[in-house]
Amino acid sequence: MSQGIFVTGTDTGVGKTVVAATLAYLLRMSGARVGVMKPVTSGCREEGGLLVSDDALLLCRSAGVVCSDDVTPYLLREPLAPAEAARIDGVRIDFSRIRESYQRLAASYDVMIVEGAGGLMVPLAGGLLVADLVRELDLSLLVVARPDLGTINHTVLTCFSARQMGLSVAGVIINNYPDAPGLAESSAPHHIGSLCGAPILGLWPHHDGNDEFETVEYLAGWLNNQPETEIVMRELGW
Repeated sequence: MSQGIFVTGTDTGVGKTVVAATLAYLLRMSGARVGVMKPVTSGCREEGGLLVSDDALLLCRSAGVVCSDDVTPYLLREPLAPAEAARIDGVRIDFSRIRESYQRLAASYDVMIVEGAGGLMVPLAGGLLVADLVRELDLSLLVVARPDLGTINHTVLTCFSARQMGLSVAGVIINNYPDAPGLAESSAPHHIGSLCGAPILGLWPHHDGNDEFETVEYLAGWLNNQPETEIVMRELGW
């Protein structure tokens, strides 16, 4: 079985898909066989009569793999919490199905990167949360946080909740960090690092690319020149 990590966010829209895809791209550049997975996606678009996850497509393009049914076990139409989107679609999200898909993928790759839906407390099915899925897959967490006002509270709460549920937090990446940080942005990393009990694994810069894959390529190139990248790779088991 491969090494693996579960990428979660402190909130919706913090850029965890780009972070997960960048890590997949970076690992592939270093020679790893990288598997990716987006177990549950809500808000999928329809193409040719089928639902498609743009997040999963970005992950697969970055990892250089085909987007199979195992990569995306559950595709849901409405842009809602997965439990509600699944109810509307008449779908029951089954953790055992996700686990079996993960195990099939993990058997073929050196490293697995799994991206969650929203944050840890997002409901998936029958009172089960994203955090319960992380525990089901027995993976460590990589927390993606935003840099601005409020991020200390969101990030500390995420790490605290994870540990209360018996999950291991490998580290925190602060994404979209501005070139000219204000007082809130410049002070947040210190407080997050001292209060979360998990290392800050990077302050990733904001980049306006033509599309998300261009941003992934830019960030992967930038990370290649950062000293902390070796620590990130070690946390990923590579």
